[in-house]
Amino acid sequence: MHKSNISIDVYLDEQKVPEQIKWKASDSSADMDQTAKAMMLAFWDGADKSALRIDLWTKEMMVDEMADFYYQLLMTMADTFNRATNQPELSAEMKEFAKDFMQKFKKEQLNQNQ
Repeated sequence: MHKSNISIDVYLDEQKVPEQIKWKASDSSADMDQTAKAMMLAFWDGADKSALRIDLWTKEMMVDEMADFYYQLLMTMADTFNRATNQPELSAEMKEFAKDFMQKFKKEQLNQNQ
């Protein structure tokens, strides 16, 4: 059996707020640690039937970047859901929600910047 490792290092300030997130995957072609401004990691606990998750972002993560991050996550989650369940209609609904979410975010940003 092949084993693959993903390591995540989170560097915190004095108040334990993330300043840097670095990660590395053993099967990646990248030689160096990769830097991220945000991360979400989720595990499914089959015994408890619950999701366990870690979501972190650095001080440098801008609000518009967070919206882009969520939009992309929602779109890829819809694709993953479809591959796992073969439910293209529900996947399409999730993608429509993601598009609507992003349009509403952009509209709100425009209103705030006026």
